[in-house]
Amino acid sequence: MNRLAPLALALAALFLPLTSSAADPVVPAGQALIFTSFRGNGDDGLHLATSRDGYAWTPLNGDRPVFRPKVGGGLVRDPNIVQGPDGTFHMVWTTGWTHPAVGYASSKDLLHWSDARQVEVMQGEKPRNVWAPELFYDDKEGRFLIFWASTIPGRFPEGEKTGDDGYNHRTYFTTTKDFLTFTPSKLFYDPGFNSIDSTIVRDGDRYAMFIKDETRTPPAKNIRVAFADAPAGPYGPPSPPITGAYWAEGPSAIKLGDRWFVYFDKYMDHRYGLVTSPDLVDWTDESDRVSFPPDFRHGTVLLVSDSILAGLESAGR
Repeated sequence: MNRLAPLALALAALFLPLTSSAADPVVPAGQALIFTSFRGNGDDGLHLATSRDGYAWTPLNGDRPVFRPKVGGGLVRDPNIVQGPDGTFHMVWTTGWTHPAVGYASSKDLLHWSDARQVEVMQGEKPRNVWAPELFYDDKEGRFLIFWASTIPGRFPEGEKTGDDGYNHRTYFTTTKDFLTFTPSKLFYDPGFNSIDSTIVRDGDRYAMFIKDETRTPPAKNIRVAFADAPAGPYGPPSPPITGAYWAEGPSAIKLGDRWFVYFDKYMDHRYGLVTSPDLVDWTDESDRVSFPPDFRHGTVLLVSDSILAGLESAGR
């Protein structure tokens, strides 16, 4: 037996982790990932999970809710959190299946929250619903965009028979600088089909909107992406599906290292999925690598400081 073989094997073993981890996501030093979610129908409040690598997620606070607001329709579904320039976390959520408003609250540490209130975002309209509101901070304009999906009966008659139960959604939006006054709501994006669950990220000088094609007949139910030169658009035509054939919703995107991670709710499989991309064009399905708490439902991912995470972990002990 070659006496150098054991040494060679030992040296190779030392370098294997370096080789495999080089392609793994890079979470910035001093920060951690947090993911918002709800459980069941959204009756019990806001749940949080954390990860250090973007793949393995563990629940915080013993998977008990950290916030239990009861406004509007009384539910907390699709919770979305964005941190503003002053460090304040702002959250919006779906309060009910047919309630025409969004829930809103703010926090400095994700533990202690302001009183929840509802924001009537569709004044002057008669929508069937206000679903999956999301926030994006426009640093150039110094304002927050709030956008969501609504069905306004008769507004887009050509697509009324393509959705579930007569729903035919489009994305609407309003803007605010203080969450007290809001601009009149307007149509935000019409991709030409029934669509929900939009979310926006900045990619250099452009902006990407991920959105679910909610078409039921023929079935689509997948995630697509469109691009714009400004957060408020106009956004171009949507891409082909990035999440496979169908049954995906609730996308949430973040860039880790040199790759984009887009998480989504594989709701028919009762689990979460993941696709990654270096350029928002070519996608790799890595759903088999991710693990989430049981019954993890439509939420959003964000980076927070280690001190925020430490506070959340201490509160759960």
